[in-house]
Amino acid sequence: MLRRFCWSPLLCLGLLACHPADKGKPLAVPDPAAVLAADGDHMVSINAADAPPPPAPVQPAKDKPWPEVVLENGRAWIGCDTDYTGEAGDGTELEALDRQSLDAALEPCRERGLVRVRYVGKINPAFAAMVSRLAVVADVMDIGKRILDLDSSGGQVEAAIVAGDSIGESGWTIWVREGSICHSACVFVLAAGDNRLISGKVGIHRMMRISSTATSRAELNKELQQVYDNVKDYLQRNGVAVGVADLMMTVPNRSLRLLSNAELKQYGLDGTNAVQDDLERIKQMRKCGDDFVRRKDAFLVAFDRQCKREGADLEAVTTCGQALKDQYGFPDETCPDESPLSELGNALLEPPPAPADPPVIALPDAPVASHEAGT
Repeated sequence: MLRRFCWSPLLCLGLLACHPADKGKPLAVPDPAAVLAADGDHMVSINAADAPPPPAPVQPAKDKPWPEVVLENGRAWIGCDTDYTGEAGDGTELEALDRQSLDAALEPCRERGLVRVRYVGKINPAFAAMVSRLAVVADVMDIGKRILDLDSSGGQVEAAIVAGDSIGESGWTIWVREGSICHSACVFVLAAGDNRLISGKVGIHRMMRISSTATSRAELNKELQQVYDNVKDYLQRNGVAVGVADLMMTVPNRSLRLLSNAELKQYGLDGTNAVQDDLERIKQMRKCGDDFVRRKDAFLVAFDRQCKREGADLEAVTTCGQALKDQYGFPDETCPDESPLSELGNALLEPPPAPADPPVIALPDAPVASHEAGT
């Protein structure tokens, strides 16, 4: 039986460009938007001149309409806890990214103060706009615990960096749950989380340069060098080893290199974001004192060793962490919001009980019913 092959649009264009009849003709440059829509599982980078405009800054004020953005090549759901196996599942699907729709989607999460965004799809400018807008609405509603439940085969490098910078400024935990993947450009989004919980598969490979006019390895390398310099700078400010970018260069774009648990830790892609951890330590030292910081450090070491096992789902990890917190005196009475795993601290709590019916008080001139037998 002959194996079926799927031909990449870029490869087909490249073969046509090499036809002898085309000698002397300028190389055809593929349309970036068309390639982004058909790039399969590739990681792509685009020339600055061809890049879609970045999402316009959004304002908390409701009277200022947001530019229209359509979530393309992806779907998102909003939930208010970490349990996706129950009746609520992944939550309510997000139909639009306008302010009114996001307000309605996050309103049920306001009381608990936790939102989980399940996203399945490509990393693109619409995804970047989505995480930015969700953070604005979560800030207004005082929803401080934010989880991005991610399943993506990759997408556009520049959009991943824009999304990552937004995520890094707004306090998200990134979760790649069992059965999910985070491949290619998705790894840059993973890098930006304050904390990363990984039970699925994380993989990397080279990027393709859209609108490239290179005809030699040297020319292609020169085109990619600026992109990789930006990528390395981005990884450094998120506490991830730049060796990830170097390793990407060795893996053909049509292939995939899965990272082991040991490599994820080695490169700084699993667990607490090192840069964010340093920043929080400085703040917590001032606010909560030396003893708090020492206990939190000891807890995080024990949590990594005892609770984070390969294949463990988020509920099991969280249950283990909750039990471990008691041993180290958390949540701390002085600094409860700075206690470890505070973003998941109330995730498994039952919803607050409904208020009891008020007692019936008889008016002075009304007969009071007797509860004695036979009356």
